[in-house]
Amino acid sequence: MRLEDLSASDDGRLASPSAARNRGAIADVLAQVLPQEGLVLEVGSGTGEHVVHFARVMPHLAWQPSEQDEACLRSISAWLAVEVQANVRQPVFLDVASAQWPIAATDVIISINMIHIAPWSAAQALLRGASSILPAGGLLCLYGPYRVAGKHTSASNRAFDAELRAMNSEWGVRDLDAVSSEARAFNLDLERTIQMPANNLIAVFRKC
Repeated sequence: MRLEDLSASDDGRLASPSAARNRGAIADVLAQVLPQEGLVLEVGSGTGEHVVHFARVMPHLAWQPSEQDEACLRSISAWLAVEVQANVRQPVFLDVASAQWPIAATDVIISINMIHIAPWSAAQALLRGASSILPAGGLLCLYGPYRVAGKHTSASNRAFDAELRAMNSEWGVRDLDAVSSEARAFNLDLERTIQMPANNLIAVFRKC
């Protein structure tokens, strides 16, 4: 697992090699975990490739992409212009650290490959914000690499963690127990974890 460069098309769409690789596997799991109706907020939608794929695979759900990076917001809009789907809303600017998020309520929140490429305070803010807008029984699904019981699950994750910390000392692969403990403070219980390809996990939290 490594950080990868994005490619750009003439119409403004950004493309991520990792998104192309992992979107199918993530969609397969989400299709089994998510409810049969409702709104899904994606926090940190990146290029927009994930949300357009998920919306195509799960048309029974409404999808709300969000980002704080302006280039990514433009890319998401460009993807939606090409992949026109009625169940995807236009992207909104969302900074997880904001006291009030632009979405007042949602049934599900997903976030992919975010909390390790951000300070720990961003993970805390994500959990706090998610708790404030999810109903009782609502889901928060976090995808990415984790340390389990304080240990890396693979040599590649250990190397990726070192790469991240070299780039920014506040970044790094998070410990699942630490995330789970912090989540409990915001009434989010870790319900299950699902092993994914390339030494990643999907952690599913449910709002109490």
